Amino acid sequence: MSDADRDQRPSVLLAFRSAVALNRLLDVLPVFGGDPRIDRWFTVVPGSRFGLDALAALDRSGARVMDFEQARRERFDLILSASPKGALTSLSGRARALLPHGAGFNKSFDTEGSPGLPSGLDPAFLLSDGEPWADLHGLGHHEQLARLTEFCPSAAARAVVVGDPTLDRMRQSVGRRETYRERLGVGERTLLAVLTTHGAESLLARRPDLPLELTLHLPVDDYRVALVVHPNEIGERGSHNLAEQLRPALQAGLLLPSSHQEWASVLVAADAVLTDHGSTALYAAALGRTLVLDGYDGGTELVPGTPMARLLAVAPRFTDTAGLPGLLRGARVPDPARFAADAFGRPDLALPLLRAELYRLIGLTPPRTPLAPELLPDPVAARPPAPALAVRAEVDGRRVRVERFPVATELPVHHRSAQHGAAGLAEQRSAAVLWRRPGTGRWSAAGWAAHVLDELPGCRVAAALLSREHCLLVHRHHGPFALRVPPHRADGRVRRIDPAAAVSAVYAWLVAHRGPGAVGGCRWNSTARWAR
Repeated sequence: MSDADRDQRPSVLLAFRSAVALNRLLDVLPVFGGDPRIDRWFTVVPGSRFGLDALAALDRSGARVMDFEQARRERFDLILSASPKGALTSLSGRARALLPHGAGFNKSFDTEGSPGLPSGLDPAFLLSDGEPWADLHGLGHHEQLARLTEFCPSAAARAVVVGDPTLDRMRQSVGRRETYRERLGVGERTLLAVLTTHGAESLLARRPDLPLELTLHLPVDDYRVALVVHPNEIGERGSHNLAEQLRPALQAGLLLPSSHQEWASVLVAADAVLTDHGSTALYAAALGRTLVLDGYDGGTELVPGTPMARLLAVAPRFTDTAGLPGLLRGARVPDPARFAADAFGRPDLALPLLRAELYRLIGLTPPRTPLAPELLPDPVAARPPAPALAVRAEVDGRRVRVERFPVATELPVHHRSAQHGAAGLAEQRSAAVLWRRPGTGRWSAAGWAAHVLDELPGCRVAAALLSREHCLLVHRHHGPFALRVPPHRADGRVRRIDPAAAVSAVYAWLVAHRGPGAVGGCRWNSTARWAR
């Protein structure tokens, strides 16, 4: 590519070696937005086992790509990278800039670089022929600058604290939290994000069955679980293979957001996180989310004294799924934002500060147009609720407590319920309660109920959900009932109960009392109770 081919425009090469580094560069790319003077190119730096996944991520982005060998033969006005490793130093640029590709420098790896030094602050990668390779180190916080000064003072002389562009995007997107939750099908439930880093010490490597355990043992009306997987782990396993490994959990309702942008939307939407020692937890802390540690102390990877190490030292410890609801209710990290503040400086200023620094390196005057983080996109819409569920029910005097779980749960249950026409035939045959949503089928409500009770001998109750508040419920032996499930209004919010859960409560009442008794006058007084 000659200068004539580039029309003499200043050229910027965004060089990366993994999907996580590419994602960071894409968050930074808006600094050049709307500027026709800049020629933008991407290249994959060889030397990483995550290179194939990086190529796939680049292809999805639609960015313009240059082969690395061709890039080595060119001289660019600016080379921008989010990792100092690999063959990066063989690239030629008039100016060069390095950024962190995550929330600081909290890990060290004995398999690469200098033993015990934080990854990203190691002179073995920051220096070329004894001199700093980069003309600019754009850091997230003054704590990082202090540590860079300790480990590589010549590089620290070229460092500027600019903040974190990814956190800025998340902060600006908080106003869309309800939209994200609606897309994820969360409603009033607690959205629990399970965070796993990459490698042998990650949560997913040490506890591969935990996502399934959580989805099978947390009530579906109270919780939704999302697994946020580090991009390198997805690259290591392969996205298709990972989905196959998680298939039972996905079928039970587990959410699996993509590694670019969608994970951040899920964290904005989340109520709580269960995390290992990966730095993603710092973003959750910055957003004020309830934080629980999976019980692992970071092993040989977590660098002592870092913001992540200090945060995990005070985080409540997860022991088992049965105790998790109580742990989340009582989990308190003293002022989690204080720990996050040690990792993220210059809030909401990352893009303007980066634009000023990068244009200074290029030798151009920055555009005058205002610059603000682009809002995170909506997550992919969650699949419809499971059409078959296992129901636990306890009748205590005038109250019925109902909890519903995926059918694969190993917990003892009272009965099974299924959506007629949506669940599989085996699930419908084993269900004591069958129900249908409004506006489905060609039957009248009463005609459909009679048909179902005749067609499926194992069914004890057929319920036509006429609206979000009204149901026609027909018991095989006790006849029809009209059931009303009014919304609960409090604190300016309207909370609704799934009518199918109310039907299961009525069925449990009828079983316990061997008939309708005083079943009239039903009302809901919480998400888990039905009372006379």
